[in-house]
Amino acid sequence: MNTLYDVIKKSRLTEKGNKLQETQNTVVFTVAGTANKIQIKAAVEKLFKVKVAKVATAHVRGKKKRVGIRSIGKTSDWKKAYVTLAEGKINFLENL
Repeated sequence: MNTLYDVIKKSRLTEKGNKLQETQNTVVFTVAGTANKIQIKAAVEKLFKVKVAKVATAHVRGKKKRVGIRSIGKTSDWKKAYVTLAEGKINFLENL
């Protein structure tokens, strides 16, 4: 991985993610498919200046989608990370 932004691609702002953030202080990110837990932890700590307690990752398979009348395509596979914070808080919605 070259930079921190290559490891962490974007945050996942969903209802489930917001509930996890409120109850368990866990934030969900879309990360690079080759990133490991150590790289994800270091990137989150540097970018957001928080202390990370735990990182869990999951591979999400792409879904089959219809493209036109006869063809069937597929969306891309991607990887997400559930980052539990020990200290600090990340609020993505305060700047909206």
